[in-house]
Amino acid sequence: MAHIPIKPQAEAEPAVVRDIQHYMRPGLLQLQSLPPLSLYVHLPWCLKKCPYCDFNSHEARGDGAGDNGVPEQRYIDALMADLEAALPLVWGRTVHSIFIGGGTPSLFSPAAIDRLIGDIRARLRLEPDCEITLEANPGTFEKDRFRAYRAAGVTRLSVGVQSFNDQHLKALGRVHDRAQALAAVQEAAEAFDTYNLDIMYALPGQTLPELEQDLLTALAFQPPHLSIYHLTIEPNTYFAKHPPAIPEDDQAYAMLDRITELTGRVGMDRYEISAYARPGHQCFHNTNYWQFGDYLGIGAGAHSKLSFAHRVVRQVRFREPRRYMDNALAGRAVAQDDEVRRADLPFEYMLNALRLREGFALQDFMARTGLPLTAIAKGLDAAERKGLMARDMARAWPTERGFDFLSDLQELFLAD
Repeated sequence: MAHIPIKPQAEAEPAVVRDIQHYMRPGLLQLQSLPPLSLYVHLPWCLKKCPYCDFNSHEARGDGAGDNGVPEQRYIDALMADLEAALPLVWGRTVHSIFIGGGTPSLFSPAAIDRLIGDIRARLRLEPDCEITLEANPGTFEKDRFRAYRAAGVTRLSVGVQSFNDQHLKALGRVHDRAQALAAVQEAAEAFDTYNLDIMYALPGQTLPELEQDLLTALAFQPPHLSIYHLTIEPNTYFAKHPPAIPEDDQAYAMLDRITELTGRVGMDRYEISAYARPGHQCFHNTNYWQFGDYLGIGAGAHSKLSFAHRVVRQVRFREPRRYMDNALAGRAVAQDDEVRRADLPFEYMLNALRLREGFALQDFMARTGLPLTAIAKGLDAAERKGLMARDMARAWPTERGFDFLSDLQELFLAD
């Protein structure tokens, strides 16, 4: 759940397949260097669609070629065709991190993940210490499965616990219970040097003591990293049509304050709006998103953001898995391919960078957008006057108040 959300979009005809020269032609921007590059791989199937989920996920209905009802081999074939078609856009660049998200990637067998990572290594140059994260859910957990993912090359597991309370797990539509969650976290802790636990708060009917108990249970495992999300009711979800009774805003703020207090006591730093980590265990992949780094996204509905000398480009793959596979295998996986408008770059950069506690280096804004600092001067001045940001000669960062009212802060950088 810690990856870039993949929102539904209308399916279109394949985007025009463009030669690399199209992206390299002269333009309005002047990027002196390219940012770090990450790879996102989307595996879209899950056992059951959760009522709050607006990611591009699809229930595995038993019509696939594998024992799990998922067409593992054909899908990986499609992923590799997609990757090979995209290689000219990232040629010569090193990949610093890989995130395998979903859906529920742990529905894929360890053998399939082993093949996937091996096939990626054969096509891309990876950093020697490349972070490779796999999302896993306790509902797909079985003894030694996580160890097998480690043997396949996964270096970091992200376990979607959400809660250790059976009543709340049921309300969230999760397929696992408390006992399975505890067993999965124990196995993750034994199998991996670094891992993440996803926890949600402000759940239907949840009280502050119940949230505390969830968090204390998680912290008892001494996890290196926690991603903690406020349950929000997203459009086009079951909860949007049938809204549950969730805690009021004041109670949700009290829960967040308690989360920050308890994690701080055990030496975990809130380095990003929804992420807490022990020293040395920040998630590089997600941090690269927030620092406006580049990412190539392959898989059904995956998004890409890629920089070139004179432009920044966003792409979206076909969303529906079968249509994605058909198009990817035919060399046409991209459904949308758009250049980011110069006027939109300041907001896009700040939308990400302001999620980080340390903010951003002013020099990085210019390097990642190709724009002068004057492009955000008006917003910075307004944010400082409102007490939402602070800055010095080298950096700008959100204040405590800015972190609490992040949406208000981000809006100050919208294009006029």
